[in-house]
Amino acid sequence: MKILLIGGTGTISSAITRQLADGGHDLWLLNRGNRKSEVPAGVRQVIADIDDTAEVLRQIDGEQFDAVCEFIGFVPEQVQRDIRLFSGRTRQYVYISSASAYNKPAANHVITEGTTLANPYWEYSRNKIACEELLLKAYRDDAFPVTIVRSSHTYCERGVPVSVHEPKGSWQVLKRMMDGKPVIIHGDGTSLWTLTWNEDFARGFIGLLRNPKAIGEAFQIMSDEQLSWTQIYQCVADALGVELKPYYISSTFLAKAAPKDYDFEGNLLGDKSVTVQFDCTKLKRAVAGFQATTRFHEGVRRCVAYLKAHPELQQEDPDFDAWCDRVIAAQEQALRSL
Repeated sequence: MKILLIGGTGTISSAITRQLADGGHDLWLLNRGNRKSEVPAGVRQVIADIDDTAEVLRQIDGEQFDAVCEFIGFVPEQVQRDIRLFSGRTRQYVYISSASAYNKPAANHVITEGTTLANPYWEYSRNKIACEELLLKAYRDDAFPVTIVRSSHTYCERGVPVSVHEPKGSWQVLKRMMDGKPVIIHGDGTSLWTLTWNEDFARGFIGLLRNPKAIGEAFQIMSDEQLSWTQIYQCVADALGVELKPYYISSTFLAKAAPKDYDFEGNLLGDKSVTVQFDCTKLKRAVAGFQATTRFHEGVRRCVAYLKAHPELQQEDPDFDAWCDRVIAAQEQALRSL
């Protein structure tokens, strides 16, 4: 297949890039070239800002693709740009949306592709919904060959997934664990969550490319493993070889107490604080044999080993560390005052 990935070097798309390259496909990446050294040999790179449509068209003029996959489209204007660029140039357009677009809280904790889309807590999710609606209208009105893929907390070796962390990433949370300090877990730690290793996600995703069952449809790609947030943090502590000292604080309180750039209203109330169980039956019917095989306790050990071997990824955040200490002290003071 001849495939163009818009992005191609991020958490999700890097695994797809590797697997497509290993499979001998004619793979093109359209991005700004910031991670050129990580791109496999034989992959053609279109170095451009996707918003510079004149330059993009100059480099792909006359090309026809079996699939164009959009990993960095976040607002409707970007999707509308893609429709203009790739109508008549691709047999399939795959849009990465987000499972955070599902209604919070949903009427049923078991989530399928038919679950209502609505998120009053997170603008990111509302924009994803608007992008989906625009694409489906283009499919209905003009036969634009869209496939929508909804992901939820896919991770790779470059970062350990936790829920309460600073904008720079999760390293400061790991450092708190290694320093013997308590770490904040939202709620009481019992809500269930799903974490998917990016190589597993990639296999399901690639199975949808040029799949006749995929055009005009939406699919969610996740692991079948559900863990409570306490279990998730315990796996992280085990991978680090330290004792977990959990400190539980209401998600609502965290959303109100955190600096605005932490965006806990969206990340927690609009996503991670809600128990969900994703039903991937539709994907498994379309992609024979798909099964996520990497359990979180295995994946997180790979993450920790990779981060320890790459000091440049160990970004400390003293401000977040101090904020955690203040929030914990405030709750302890409130308890003593009762």
